[in-house]
Amino acid sequence: MERRTMFCPLIFILIPLLLDYSSGLSDVIVSSLELSVHVGDSALMECVFQRTEEKRVIKVDWMFSSKEHAKEDYVLYYYSNLSVSVGRFRNRTLLVGDILHHDGSLLLQNVEEADQGTYTCEIRLEMESEVLKRSVVLHVLPEEPRELTVHVGDPTQMGCVFESTAEKRVTNVEWTFSSEGSAKEESVLRYNPNPNAPVGYPQTWGRFQNRVSLVGDPSHNGGSIMLQGVKESDRGNYTCRIYMGNKQFKKTIMLHVILKESQRLVTSGLPKSEILAGGQLVTIVGIICATILLLSVLILIMKRTHISMSSPTSTKNLENTKKAEEEKHVYSPIIPMVPEEEEPSGKSEAMYMTMHPVRPSLRSMPPEGKSAWGVPQTMQAF
Repeated sequence: MERRTMFCPLIFILIPLLLDYSSGLSDVIVSSLELSVHVGDSALMECVFQRTEEKRVIKVDWMFSSKEHAKEDYVLYYYSNLSVSVGRFRNRTLLVGDILHHDGSLLLQNVEEADQGTYTCEIRLEMESEVLKRSVVLHVLPEEPRELTVHVGDPTQMGCVFESTAEKRVTNVEWTFSSEGSAKEESVLRYNPNPNAPVGYPQTWGRFQNRVSLVGDPSHNGGSIMLQGVKESDRGNYTCRIYMGNKQFKKTIMLHVILKESQRLVTSGLPKSEILAGGQLVTIVGIICATILLLSVLILIMKRTHISMSSPTSTKNLENTKKAEEEKHVYSPIIPMVPEEEEPSGKSEAMYMTMHPVRPSLRSMPPEGKSAWGVPQTMQAF
């Protein structure tokens, strides 16, 4: 009974205290900003409060709500020097602000379409009931291409920026290059902001020297670069790293390099290692032309030789034919006359041939009684 009587006064004492604390939590400072980011890029959402009191930040909460869902989801919370990202935001959010100076800014990487909505930051200070609150409305735009195609000799710009509601956060920018199929990285450009100069001093190395320059203000939102006079050897992956203190934002762009139409006509069908120089090409064309000319002359000579060799043969055959016809008329075989009753004289049969000369003209007639060869006509050879 005594315990109940002691417990009742204690409740009446705690209730007013809790009501005072809850009424203190309602007294918040609210400000709202808007930010537009492409899918795949990063967004830096500022949450900074300028306070005259040197009070330590004991807790930071980042909450998210969309139009589709009124319920707020945790994005990240900070407590006892430890920050933890939650849910689908795990491994994509970083607390990049300086907690000692009441800065609880958030970096959201690899933005997705579902990330569109309102992000609310709440900061609680030590020994203070008031909650400092700030909201950022994030609009998500379609993704920009991560692959670029450019012709040889043309310039190209590669973007590496993050949208931010804060100013002057970048401490270092670095661009590296790795060719296709190679893990080795080659330095392209480095930028270290100089507090005494608004732009800083970008530095380039190697084969990219004097061909790469920064675009925009890298100390504010990153470091896009312009590459002049693109070469075939520039084909590969370009990685941008933006540092904000000990935090890092990273983006990779793949560059494809192709030949122009005029260059394709010259090099079509030939590997890169077999492309001929102008002098070699002229020499080969000259050899081909000379070979064709020599073949034409050789064919013409062979035709003329064949004609000249066939002409005497045909003439000789014609002469032999005429001579054979003349002899056919001059000589003719004579069949010997065999008498019916053969005299027993013992003489052997003999075949003889009479020659019938061509009838001479009257002027060349021989004297009477002689033949044309000086043989008496009455003489016959048996």
